[in-house]
Formats: sequence, structure tokens, C-alpha cells
Amino acid sequence: MEYKNPTNPPLAQPMNWFAFASPSRFYQLSQKIIPLCWILFVITATAGLILGLLFAPTDAVQGDSYRIIYIHVPAAWMSMILYLAMAFWASIGLIFNARLAYRFAISIAPTGALMTFIALWTGALWGKPTWGTWWVWDARLTSELILLFLYIGYLSLYYAIHDERKASKASSLLAIVGAVNVPIIYFSVKWWNTLHQGATITVSKAPSIEQTMLIALLLMTAAFWLYAFAVIFTRVNQRSLIDESHTDWVQQILRGRGQA
Repeated sequence: MEYKNPTNPPLAQPMNWFAFASPSRFYQLSQKIIPLCWILFVITATAGLILGLLFAPTDAVQGDSYRIIYIHVPAAWMSMILYLAMAFWASIGLIFNARLAYRFAISIAPTGALMTFIALWTGALWGKPTWGTWWVWDARLTSELILLFLYIGYLSLYYAIHDERKASKASSLLAIVGAVNVPIIYFSVKWWNTLHQGATITVSKAPSIEQTMLIALLLMTAAFWLYAFAVIFTRVNQRSLIDESHTDWVQQILRGRGQA
């Protein structure tokens, strides 16, 4: 008979994070996170736009045209970060044959492509009054355009193959190979003589930007992150519900929705 000492309860077991690799577990967790992300997105985006458009000072050189940075810069950052995240989950899918990882990769791609398109379009709007032209074959702009093509190529390859496993593996290889373009984008202003200005915010030194501008930019960056989390998690859950519609946990969710 096992002896149990009530004065010395067993230590709490550490949380098993791998449990969330299960689509059903992730669905339960993310359904609580998604509404919070949307609420915080509205708050941070509203605060960032009000602060950046109404209270931030006018730039001494570029005037008010610089204010497009509150959309352009977060979108450009997210375009690169999301591609690396997509390549990461694609590699996890290939190594461990993890279905949830593949779903993350394919769910990130549309949002990453959107961010890249926004970065290119707002960059053109900013470039016209600043450089006098909508587009130049600048190293930063060209490599960012290639990033958009990589996103589109990844999505096109995935949906062109009818077998889901083959599609996931083939598109994952493309995503991983294409990741080499991200450091080229980031370091292009250092490696080549380009029209594009260098980084305003870096880890190695203090930001060369006025405090109100910086706060507004950070708020908008947080808003873009929250938006990305919300839509990507939603997309992952939708794919899980479709791909696993035959499982008990999905049937329970559908029955619960039918009774609501």
C-alpha cells in the first residue's frame, strides 16, 4: 500500500508545452487569446494613430509626409518577421512531420504577403514626395519585392498540388530556401549604396527619433503584431476544423455551435 504524507504534497508537474502541439489543445487555448488580441489591437492602433498623426511633431526635413512610417515601418518589419516564422514552422513540419506546424506555415503566408504589399505600396507613397519617384530599383526595394514573390510562390505551389502532404513538403522547402532573402533585405542598406535610409531603431544604440514619434511607432508595431496573431490563429483554427472534421473534438465543437 502506497504511503501518502499529507504534510508533503507532491510537487506540481511542469507544464508540458508539447501538449499544445495537439490541434484540439491549441484550439482551446487560442480561442481565448484571439478576442484579447482584437481588443488590444483596436486600443494600440487607435492610440498609435492618434499620437502619430495628431501629436507627433512635423519632421524638419520631410514635413508631414514622414507620418506614413506609422504604417510603412511596422508592415516592413512584419513582412520579414512573418517570413522567418513561416520558414521556421515549415522546417518544424518537415523535421517532425507535425501537421499543426504545417498549418501555421500556410496560415502565416497570406498575412505576410499582405504586410509585404502594404510595405511596398506605402513605400512608394513615401518615395514620391521624398525621392521624387514612385519606384527605384534600389537594393532594399528590390529585395522586398522578391519577398512578395516568395510569399506568392509559396502559396501558389501549396495550392497547385492536390495531395496535402506533398504540397506541405514542397512549399516548405521553398519557404526555407527563400529565407536567405530576409537578411539581404535587412542588411541591404549597409552592404550597398542605396537611397533607402538606414535603421532608425537598433539594439546597439539609442533611437535617433523624437520620443513622441517613437512611442507612436512602437504602439503601431504592437498593433500589427496583435493583428497578425489574431488572424493567423483564426486561420489555423479554421484549417483544423476543416481538416479534422471527422474527429470527436471537432464534432463536439460543431454540436455546441448548433445548440447555441
